[in-house]
Amino acid sequence: MANTTFNGSVRSENGFKQITLDAAGAATNNFTVDSSGNVSGTGTLKLTGQANIRIAVDNSTFNDSSGSTSTLTAAQSGTIFTIDGTDDVVVNMPALSTGNVGLWYEFIVTTAVASGKTVTFVLPGSLVSNFYGMLQLESGTAANPVGDEGGDTLTLPATTALNGRVKLTCITDDGTNSTWKAEALSTPIATIA
Repeated sequence: MANTTFNGSVRSENGFKQITLDAAGAATNNFTVDSSGNVSGTGTLKLTGQANIRIAVDNSTFNDSSGSTSTLTAAQSGTIFTIDGTDDVVVNMPALSTGNVGLWYEFIVTTAVASGKTVTFVLPGSLVSNFYGMLQLESGTAANPVGDEGGDTLTLPATTALNGRVKLTCITDDGTNSTWKAEALSTPIATIA
């Protein structure tokens, strides 16, 4: 079939599909927009030039003031989590997978980390993954960011103040090793080990 060029909007009441046909003529959907506008597909999203993407996320809380250990999933990427630092919190990052590249999570301290307690973010696979961190002091005094790398645990220490923030983004993952960019703004300053 020939290519078709439209001058104006392409409209459909029943969605759109991009398919491939196998030798027997059976169709496989590669990209689908259903009649409600939901998008699904098996391809890779590629952006060129400048692009702005806005993702609506649900806000979820770690720690109900009795401590918690949780493992994040890929489906939670883009979520902004709140942290109640009344007790220890351990956040395990998703299991190693080549599909992790591009996943990101944000965390905001809404209850200060109590004395003798910590909030830790742990990468999967002992000694096979690393945080590349840019850590900065949140207090009002002049403070330059500190680069830290080579550890698999990022920690918000005891007495981390309200409004401390952490953003974690997976930049490489080959299924065996991973590297995550860590941006932290807190008082006292976060550490990576």
